[in-house]
Amino acid sequence: MEKGEEMNKKQISMVTFAMILSNVMAGLDSTIVNTAIPAIIADLHGIEFMGWIIALMLLGMTVSTPIWGKLGEKFGNKMAFETSIFLFVLGSLGQGLASNIYFFLVARTIMGIGAGGMGALPYIMSGFIFKNIRQRTRILGYLGASFSVAAIVGPLAGGYLVDVLSWHWVFYINLPIGLVAILLSMIYYREDVHERVVHFDMLGAFLITLGLVAILLGIQMLGMISPIAVILLIVAGVVILAFFLRYERNVKNPIIPIEMLKNKALVGDLVLFMLTWGAFLAVNTYLPMWAQGLLGTTALMGGVTLVPNSLADTVGTQIVNPLKERFNDRFLIFWSIILMIISALGMALLPQSASFWVITTIATFSGLGVGFIFVLLQVKVQVDAGESDMAEATSLSFLIRILAQTVMAAVYGVIMNLALARGVAQHKGITIEMMNKLSDAESAKSLPQQLLPTMRTIFHAGLREIMVCAVVLLLIALIANRFFNGKKSKLD
Repeated sequence: MEKGEEMNKKQISMVTFAMILSNVMAGLDSTIVNTAIPAIIADLHGIEFMGWIIALMLLGMTVSTPIWGKLGEKFGNKMAFETSIFLFVLGSLGQGLASNIYFFLVARTIMGIGAGGMGALPYIMSGFIFKNIRQRTRILGYLGASFSVAAIVGPLAGGYLVDVLSWHWVFYINLPIGLVAILLSMIYYREDVHERVVHFDMLGAFLITLGLVAILLGIQMLGMISPIAVILLIVAGVVILAFFLRYERNVKNPIIPIEMLKNKALVGDLVLFMLTWGAFLAVNTYLPMWAQGLLGTTALMGGVTLVPNSLADTVGTQIVNPLKERFNDRFLIFWSIILMIISALGMALLPQSASFWVITTIATFSGLGVGFIFVLLQVKVQVDAGESDMAEATSLSFLIRILAQTVMAAVYGVIMNLALARGVAQHKGITIEMMNKLSDAESAKSLPQQLLPTMRTIFHAGLREIMVCAVVLLLIALIANRFFNGKKSKLD
């Protein structure tokens, strides 16, 4: 384990800075890539794999998040932290150098595996380095703020890099940041790892990885391979995960502590996290696509659409605590979901000619709702789990959020692919290759101008169906909130 008191002030400061840099990279990628997607799919001819760009990153995070903590126990958090950043940087370099969509997606998966460690390990490290609770809370606040600020800067930086240089630099920017973080950790991080036998659940790690990959591939391949193959993949994944859950009950040091799932109040929190995070992804991912594909804006202006959303998210996290003193959780969660519905439903109803500022304003409600509900549910997770299971429950909630986004990124990709296929089949003279170019302002200039209105109508249909799907998730979340957080929610 780490002994923070053995590190001097300078060492602690430098290690803290390294953790902040890792959060900056994670925050940047959470939004910067959205502005680059149109240029990426236009250059690499991969509009059919648009959903995979987000899904594979999230899949890598999903399957690796519960494993990184166990690796830290066995080999030390210092080595695990540095390795996770190295994989993130390696994946960034691979994406920047990619000459085809397949190489790009492999590199993106590697990046996601590294991001899983970068998202979990700094919080574990802080618990060992900062023994004082007040000091630790302040440091965790810095980590959260660094992610939020980077997420706000991301769309602007991404748009600028794509317009002035190329989409490749959206990934190259991580190289110097990551290398500095690794060097700071290597030089200043002092760790005292006691020799002890830590059982690592290799079979459990393999089962959860295999099961999640099978399900995701099945969802993403819908419309690309035969329906029977899709069903077989999904069923195989479900069976493997069911075996995983049964196996984990008897493991000494399980990847996921299954016993916690008997806590019905905690399950309710996780269900709400799953539904709301899956819905939020629709607005956060496809808002820049709307601006660039339908309004013909530059990548920079597409990124600007996300700035008010991210600012509202930050504001929501700050004002929710005073409101908790006046209103109960059920009431506040209800209005958080309503705010998110305003954005998703508004974008589903908007005509494709809606102005830049109209779509940006409507999407801002979603950011405010997410900021609210994140704090509310994260606190509820820890309270409902109890002190003994608080750490495990917090990690599990992080895993659930990533898993929800992973699955829904694949689902939204399938929805878009099916909409594009229908539109192309109904309009002669329009091809998928042409639709690839629509979402990038420069590439769109080479398209037949008389076909642009029709192509934008096809694209708008796909975006509208994605937003409708998000609305459905949020309506289910309202029902779940009433069931789990009503007067009769004390189900235990």
